[in-house]
Amino acid sequence: MAELVARTGRHQQRYEGGCRLVAGCIPFRYRNDNENGDADLEKIVEVLMINSTSGPGLLFPKGGWENDETVEEAALREAIEEAGVRGDLMDFIGDYHFKSKTLQDECCPEGLCKAAMFALLVKEELASWPEKSRRTRSWLTIPEAVENCRHKWMEEALKNFSLWLEEKM
Repeated sequence: MAELVARTGRHQQRYEGGCRLVAGCIPFRYRNDNENGDADLEKIVEVLMINSTSGPGLLFPKGGWENDETVEEAALREAIEEAGVRGDLMDFIGDYHFKSKTLQDECCPEGLCKAAMFALLVKEELASWPEKSRRTRSWLTIPEAVENCRHKWMEEALKNFSLWLEEKM
């Protein structure tokens, strides 16, 4: 099997209206909880978060949307590169605006970003992935994820994900 390598650089980045376009996802799975010994299993939803490489708190995988891919392909790529997971992209959760403190460039000197976020039903966790040496992954319940979320905009995406999940179930 060929080794997976993360894309780097900004030469293929998409920009729109002074914003860097970003794609990401909220990876999730169902865990059966049968603590009470009941015949009826309760499905617990867990989301996958990764550590930030620039400070405390946890994040969802996301990164630049490049010219040679669709926004969905970018979200799937980021899930593999940063979190080492593959799965089925379910639905679009929403667009979220934020300001990057670390990623400012000539196309976007203010660091403004617009992230398209999707729900990703995880089917496979890879033993090795491009950012494994820099990232740890953690499965959390939604309340735990809210507590550990590094950015307000990701917390808002998580709330919208919860609403989406309620509609689906």
